[in-house]
Amino acid sequence: MFEKLIEAVRKYDTVIVHRHSHPDGDALGSQIGFAGIISANFPGKKVYKTGDAAGRYSFIKGSEMDEIPDGAFQNALSVILDCPTSELVSDGRFSLAASTARVDHHIYCETFTDVEIVDTSFESACGMVAEFAREQNLKLPKDAAAAIFTGMVTDSGRFRFDSTTARTFSLASYLLSTGFDMDGIYRNLYTRDLESVLRQAEFLKKIKIYEGSCVAYIYTTVEELRAMNVQDPASISRGMVNVMSDIKGIDIWVNFTERGDKVLAELRSSCYNINPVAVKYGGGGHKKACGADVKDFNDAMKMLEDLRQLSISSKKE
Repeated sequence: MFEKLIEAVRKYDTVIVHRHSHPDGDALGSQIGFAGIISANFPGKKVYKTGDAAGRYSFIKGSEMDEIPDGAFQNALSVILDCPTSELVSDGRFSLAASTARVDHHIYCETFTDVEIVDTSFESACGMVAEFAREQNLKLPKDAAAAIFTGMVTDSGRFRFDSTTARTFSLASYLLSTGFDMDGIYRNLYTRDLESVLRQAEFLKKIKIYEGSCVAYIYTTVEELRAMNVQDPASISRGMVNVMSDIKGIDIWVNFTERGDKVLAELRSSCYNINPVAVKYGGGGHKKACGADVKDFNDAMKMLEDLRQLSISSKKE
């Protein structure tokens, strides 16, 4: 599966590792893990990580990004992890690289690298990086394994989502065999301070049901974010979407968060393929977990109506 990728890695003395911007655990875990694996197995190569800040995932060892001059790309391989479109890549300079490769588990949107490895059967890009190391019989450093495990846990919903398979647990076992501190990872991921608990309570009170349907949503304005002293709307958009999960009678939920001239939309579903609706609004992702940007509140309401209609048509099938 990864023969072309390992050939490309062997060919270039410089490997620059990218992922999508505004990273989640899977994006960072796959990036850090892949970089660690290449560094451990090819000590003569220069390996860089590039992108925006790690945010709440800065506890992952190796989450600091590198300062990379434009000239470094000229004779380099750029490897892009966990990214379905070129627009979302954490550093657009990948187009300057001598060669490019992509490893991704999202629903296919476009081809934009020389080597494309896209497999939606994986629960995470981190799972694909773990399989890359196992398949190619590469050394797996403990810190790289910990980073990969972190992304696997977050993208599988602690192994609850239906993308979790026997292979997921097999790869998790493979990672755990390196001996990293699993409890430490879970503490960093899920221990919350009182402020965040109270903030979640605020968002629970904001939940609304669209037109008596199975679709729930939260809409947060710029003014509300300022009142809550929130500096990063993306942290609210993705961080609060699942306060609406596990509500009886709710099959689809969306978190809308205003950000300047656009509204971030995070879409989730327990049973429907909502990806076509996300794609309609210029987004994408997985069948049951997607993201998109809409123009304003009116567009947000149009998206909710599309999701309501999707649920109705799906029940008829």
